[in-house]
Amino acid sequence: MLSLTLLLKLTLVAASALLSSLVARRFGHGIGGTLAGMPMIAGPIMGFVLLQASVAEVRAIALATLVCLPATVAHLIAFAWSSTRWPWPVSLLLANLAFFGLGSLLPLLPFPPELSCVLALAVLAVGGALMPQLPIARGAVDIPHLELACRVAAAIFVAWLIIRGAGVVPAAVSGLLLAVPITGNVLPCFTLPRYGSAATVALLRGFVRGLSGFGAFFVTLYLGLSSWGAGTAYAAAWLAALVTAAGLYAWQHRRLASVA
Repeated sequence: MLSLTLLLKLTLVAASALLSSLVARRFGHGIGGTLAGMPMIAGPIMGFVLLQASVAEVRAIALATLVCLPATVAHLIAFAWSSTRWPWPVSLLLANLAFFGLGSLLPLLPFPPELSCVLALAVLAVGGALMPQLPIARGAVDIPHLELACRVAAAIFVAWLIIRGAGVVPAAVSGLLLAVPITGNVLPCFTLPRYGSAATVALLRGFVRGLSGFGAFFVTLYLGLSSWGAGTAYAAAWLAALVTAAGLYAWQHRRLASVA
């Protein structure tokens, strides 16, 4: 029987994959990727954790998440560049090698918490610039209903495998496993074979933009909990995430329009 926590996580994963795909269907791959990169899964989970754990424990979780963010960005960049040359299985393999290689090294570095926050935000700031620059037409994408269902099913299956695997491996590996970008693994594998490398790069560039909101969420939560109440810090974290992602989208949209 599924535990309530596991059911919540799987539901959030399914919702993230579905909503991101529906947004891509209506507004394009880049906007769908931005939504996928936002803390759609981690944000609600942290809300439940705040109700059950101490402030110190929540801050420790937030900091551990920020430490792993450079590895997530490396995953997305590796997948994007690989997709311009190889099919999705090879791109997926190389992306996860980048994630686990860097992700296993980062926790060993003796960075103070403040530097970890700065490093996470700095990597996110340059992540989009390190993506391949491929032209793609903006606008609605024809994603069939069957593909939508397959995306959601694949995301749930990957999440279930990760959660189950995290319970039987050493703690250090478990923490890294739980940081694996689920939608960042699933959505590009559907996008590349059907829509091509330019669409995949647009998706992943948008994902990095959404991750900037993700990083702003956890930095604000980590710092806010040291001074504010839990509810205020949580609300401020969501506000920071939304403002950051929306601001980056507006800035990039204006920049691309001026180039065109």
